[in-house]
Amino acid sequence: MNIVSLHAANPGVFTGAGNWTYLVPGSSPLLFDAGVGHDAHLDAVAAAAPAGPARVVVSHAHSDHASGAPALAARWPAAAFSKVPWPDKDDPAIAWRAVADGDVVETGEGPLQVVHTPGHAPDHVALWHAGSRTLLGADLMQLGNTVAIPAEQGGDLAAYLRSLKRVQALAPVRVLPAHGPAIEDPLGLIDQYLQHRHHREVQIVTALEAGLDTVEAITDRIYTGLSPQLGPLARQSALAHLIKLEQEGLARREGSRWLLLT
Repeated sequence: MNIVSLHAANPGVFTGAGNWTYLVPGSSPLLFDAGVGHDAHLDAVAAAAPAGPARVVVSHAHSDHASGAPALAARWPAAAFSKVPWPDKDDPAIAWRAVADGDVVETGEGPLQVVHTPGHAPDHVALWHAGSRTLLGADLMQLGNTVAIPAEQGGDLAAYLRSLKRVQALAPVRVLPAHGPAIEDPLGLIDQYLQHRHHREVQIVTALEAGLDTVEAITDRIYTGLSPQLGPLARQSALAHLIKLEQEGLARREGSRWLLLT
């Protein structure tokens, strides 16, 4: 499948080297993810598709993926914008067209199937090209890092693990992520992710058994050597694990305290 990688020109603490967006060329070009509205990204889109994208599918409402939609719409007013709705987060200035799991997006390179993959965000989707077994994966996975699960901003660890297993069942041979290089062994990386999350859960249960009963204390115990800027993300991840334990009847919260149930 012919897919053009376009950088959003937005390096930063939370985005690393910055986001990749992906353009599927043809008579009706499709852009996956909107970037942040940087001129360099808009110019790259124009170079790959001089008439602009006919359709923009946004993977989820986080700003590094969606905030460029108004700039794209201003430059190419005929472009249609689609995503799974997240009413509290979606920019009301954009006339979003809703997509749902299983929808098919036609492109000049063949159909892409929308795969709803919540967990990192409730509206997160990937696009699946069955012919080449390629997944446009957005924030589902990336080489060299795990994916943040912001528990207080719509993240859900149990849903994320289900999403990984769903993609595992598709057996992709290549994943094009929003951050970092192409993933040429996605099944191996999914295995690593599942093992990592199991290891984190064991660490959190062990911390609870040792009497650590707040998110802050547990985070300090198991996430060592983090920069202060990444501390809030680590606390969100620890909370996501605790909520999963609560959903499974293995832990209970009392105010800001967490108790392990036996």
